[in-house]
Amino acid sequence: MTALPSLLLVGGGKMGSAMLAGWREQGLSAAVVVDPSPEAGKLAGPGVEVVPAFGEIPDGFTPAAVVLAVKPQMAAGALPDYARYAARAVFISIMAGKALKAIGGMLGTRAAIVRAMPNTPAAVRQGFTVAVAGAHVSVPQRELADALLKAAGEVAWVEDEELLDPVTAISGGGPAYVFLLTELMEQAAIAQGIPHDLARAMARKTVIGSGALLAASEEDAANLRIAVTSPKGTTEQALAVLRADGAWPEIFANAIEAATKRSRELSE
Repeated sequence: MTALPSLLLVGGGKMGSAMLAGWREQGLSAAVVVDPSPEAGKLAGPGVEVVPAFGEIPDGFTPAAVVLAVKPQMAAGALPDYARYAARAVFISIMAGKALKAIGGMLGTRAAIVRAMPNTPAAVRQGFTVAVAGAHVSVPQRELADALLKAAGEVAWVEDEELLDPVTAISGGGPAYVFLLTELMEQAAIAQGIPHDLARAMARKTVIGSGALLAASEEDAANLRIAVTSPKGTTEQALAVLRADGAWPEIFANAIEAATKRSRELSE
């Protein structure tokens, strides 16, 4: 396995720490994590140094990639310092709602920037990330960004940055929708008299197992749904309620539209 080059991670929160764990598994050679929180110290280890601020980065440290994992509202105050690395490093931003143009305005218009939208299953290396490369990203830099993002799961690249708004709504927020479904299934089971512990286990295992079946099958999700739905059976009755007058399809479409709209607002 080829060791990953030196990396600078700005922000050691849930997503940043998940990616760092994946890089370690891929043979990380050296990294510096910039994060002021006391909890960030837990990320330190062989080859990984944690510092509280930009000014504490060791002299002479020259990262091949700078991963921007800070909260979007902190970007304006934090990012300009890192412009000094623009001559050599590729910047990989996983900040929601920050467009390439806005990031370039903080790092310099010639900075090589990749904008990416991962999701939280990255914590168990089952994430899905969609990425777009800025105009100044070289082929080797894109390959490095691809390798770093793949340490957390599957990666897809697009050419149109505007697609990252619906990507944020569907893939970025998608785990929350699945967790809500699990939550509602558990609540409905309890309402039908099923004990809490059993209701919880049923809901969780049903979602986990269905995901595993989906992953193992080449069938469309619609076909898998049909296979579970016996004519005039119990599942057909439930689906009739969920789809009555377009209820669930319409609500879900409206929800994705609302999230996409909000993503566009945050990018402005």
